[in-house]
Amino acid sequence: MTGTAPEKTPARGSESGDAAAQGDVLTVEALRKTYPLPGGGRLTAADGIGFRVPRGGSVGIVGESGSGKTTVARMLVGLVRPDSGTIAVAGRVREHRPPRGRAARLARAREIQMVFQDPYVSLDPRLTSRQCLLTALRLHGATPSGAGERALRLLDQVGLGAREAEARPHGLSGGQRQRLAIARALAVDPRVLVLDEAVAALDVSIQAQILSLLDDIRRETGVALVFVSHDLAVVQHITDETLVMCKGEAVEQGPTPRVLTSPSSAYTRALLAAVPREGWDPAEAVRTAREE
Repeated sequence: MTGTAPEKTPARGSESGDAAAQGDVLTVEALRKTYPLPGGGRLTAADGIGFRVPRGGSVGIVGESGSGKTTVARMLVGLVRPDSGTIAVAGRVREHRPPRGRAARLARAREIQMVFQDPYVSLDPRLTSRQCLLTALRLHGATPSGAGERALRLLDQVGLGAREAEARPHGLSGGQRQRLAIARALAVDPRVLVLDEAVAALDVSIQAQILSLLDDIRRETGVALVFVSHDLAVVQHITDETLVMCKGEAVEQGPTPRVLTSPSSAYTRALLAAVPREGWDPAEAVRTAREE
């Protein structure tokens, strides 16, 4: 993973030989996004953000609230348009503007899928779990018989049984709804799965189950994961690489074990000092943050 842009940026819609040679599924270079402020000027939400994720790899984007990590996640899936920079999937650079035509939009959606913190708001309350998956599968061209078989396999893959298959969102637990959201994202065989605080609202035991599920899925399917979280413990258990953001900039990035045990950035050290643990002193954590 690298935070600097390579010497040559591939033309939009072209294949990147470097990315293909390295086996990177997702290549992000120099992403920048600003927003106008009410009193004039602009707020920089992300500036110069870059990283690479190989097939089956995982990267964590961490930082406190307002650091810009969710803005980066939303740029990846196309919910926010970058001011500049490039996002390439399997070497093909994605246009910042949404493509025209139904087929082009569906093809773009199959590249990167997103799982949100609260799956309840993104699930149709009228549809059972099975119907939810069938809708996604048919939208992307699956035949009725093929969609039925695929839906059952997806439900089994995320640990949902026959009862959950016929249940609507209100009849599922928070963990089960998140499993369904993951299954729906996987239904289109995405190259990249972006998870924005996807386990933040779950109990610790359920968090562990979802993280284990995601780890199994990436190893089985080769999908690349981008995990956005404020929880360093979560990132430690699911990511190979970590990018630490502060005020829209990447202040540190590298292998997760190194970043979380021997950080070079004062900001990362302050984040780690704020994590509760045995013998943890909140006052000392505050002092460390001020000193850094």
